[in-house]
Amino acid sequence: MDGTLVDTEPYWMAAETPLVESFGGTWTHEQALGMVGLGLEDSARLLQGAGVKMSVADIIDRLTDSVMEQLRTQGIPFRPGAQELLKSLRDTGVKTALVTMSFGRMARTVIDLIEFDAFDVVVAGDEVTRPKPYPDPYLQACAMLGVDPADTVSIEDSPNGLRSAAAAGTVALGVPNLIPLEGAGAQGLWSTLAGRTAADIHAFHAAHADRVRAHIPSGGSAS
Repeated sequence: MDGTLVDTEPYWMAAETPLVESFGGTWTHEQALGMVGLGLEDSARLLQGAGVKMSVADIIDRLTDSVMEQLRTQGIPFRPGAQELLKSLRDTGVKTALVTMSFGRMARTVIDLIEFDAFDVVVAGDEVTRPKPYPDPYLQACAMLGVDPADTVSIEDSPNGLRSAAAAGTVALGVPNLIPLEGAGAQGLWSTLAGRTAADIHAFHAAHADRVRAHIPSGGSAS
């Protein structure tokens, strides 16, 4: 979700910096980038390491509340082409799942603002045993959809997300946002989702599914 469907990563960074500074610490842009795609519990522990003297649960609640307030006051910054691609997939009967490390209450707030039934399944960060980069979130989504991971395409904007998707055996598509994705396990990279349709996703899967089934690594290439 964050960085792929909606460009909320700046909202998370805007929540992290004042939290660390309130405990007398410093938080750099590079540190913030390092948390992109991590589960919230792992992110909270990194913030504890930066001096935030709060429990993991309290840090997660504080960050989530801050991001949700920014969503309310500044709006939902959907990524270019994301909603249009989802609509194309839904119109052609493709099953869809949202696999995010944000907690369910925030994920469903964003989903409620989409003007059509965008997802069959939501797997949120507080609903999985192990977060990304473990394969568990994508395996859980595939099980809930009743599909083989190799028959799916995952779309991710972070290295941790791609590692999770690839480890689960999906055909992983990287769409960079804030950080480069070369070498993170994507079967291919698109610069944007703008102008893409269900036909493009079908073609991408067809081009790479055999390689995924054979477990042949791919460095990913721009297209």
